[in-house]
Amino acid sequence: MPRFSKAVSSLRSSEIRDLMTLASRPDVISFAGGMPGNDLFPVRDVEALFAQLDIRKKQAAFQYGPTPGLPSLLESLQGFLEKKGLPVHENRLLITTGSLQAISLLARAFIDPGDPVLVENPCFIGALSAFKSCGADLRGINVDSEGIAADELDDEVRRMPKAKFLYVTPYFHNPAGLLYSTERKERLIGSLRGRDIPLIEDDAYGDLYFHQEDALRLKPMKAINPEGIDICYTGSFSKILGPGLRLGWMLAPEEIYGKCELIKQSADACSSSYTQVLADEFIRSGLIYPYIEKVRQEYRSRAAGMLAALKRHMPGYVKWNEPRGGFYFWLTLPEGTDSTEILKLSIESGAVFVAGKTFDPAGKKNDTMRLSYCNNSAAEIDEGIPVIAEAVRKVCG
Repeated sequence: MPRFSKAVSSLRSSEIRDLMTLASRPDVISFAGGMPGNDLFPVRDVEALFAQLDIRKKQAAFQYGPTPGLPSLLESLQGFLEKKGLPVHENRLLITTGSLQAISLLARAFIDPGDPVLVENPCFIGALSAFKSCGADLRGINVDSEGIAADELDDEVRRMPKAKFLYVTPYFHNPAGLLYSTERKERLIGSLRGRDIPLIEDDAYGDLYFHQEDALRLKPMKAINPEGIDICYTGSFSKILGPGLRLGWMLAPEEIYGKCELIKQSADACSSSYTQVLADEFIRSGLIYPYIEKVRQEYRSRAAGMLAALKRHMPGYVKWNEPRGGFYFWLTLPEGTDSTEILKLSIESGAVFVAGKTFDPAGKKNDTMRLSYCNNSAAEIDEGIPVIAEAVRKVCG
């Protein structure tokens, strides 16, 4: 019998990944995965950009590349991030195989088995899995409409043994869909300053805002560049170009960057040169900016469609956020409800979502549910939401 490590023996398949098998069934409408709309990908633009490259660049796209990333992409991505005010010249930029690899590299750099790690509750399932795979003791801190609960965070940063880091997703949070307020980010910075607890600031959705007036709230904490805190900023091309590229990045202080680069060398040697060339050309062409604006408006429309459907069909005891960007609605059911029972009924009738306990660091609280609108037509939303609402009524009355 194989004798697996303790770390791998404790791993469980993500409920989202399991549900993805249902998404391909033509008879099931999926609100489960945070998948960009297939119809929105800039296929023709990318084909044209690659076709016009000279033969040497095309050959380089098929070759191994440096572990940190292709120099050309590092340069163009620095320019893209500088427009957000990020301190790219005071830190090091590492290209990763999706932003989840960046999070996983940081987990491996910091966590020994049993180490406490601070996370939001609810929290991105990919991060939870990465931290658990390293044996972390996850300490979940609740979030409210403004961000992570400030008083709870103050208590946790004083606990011993000291947490290895805090992980947050402040910009159209996955799964809760919230956008941190400026005041809550300032409070978070104050809580961490001088505590020797690094911050991992995950910003996969910040470019997908619906309202220009939110621009100030979208300024990354890494751009504030506060003294006394090591901030590791992660991002991704997955939501602004395509997840199939499998490209993300990490902007981190030199010492942390160095450890993560060494770990990446042992993980995959380098990320895809082919997709790095495509991403670099997409940035340099200037096409990335109108493309982001286009998808931003489309997701705003889809979110409005789901909001209208929820208002029409959901019972009054179901509460939800109204997204100002990103991909998700986060629904709160009467306390103690088992959303897995709702999910089972919903699947039988042809619609799927993700039950709340998937995002609970303890894997217990289940009176919530996540619905994504990013990969659905208006017709699918109008057909699928009544199915879920009927399942809610059958379980909750």
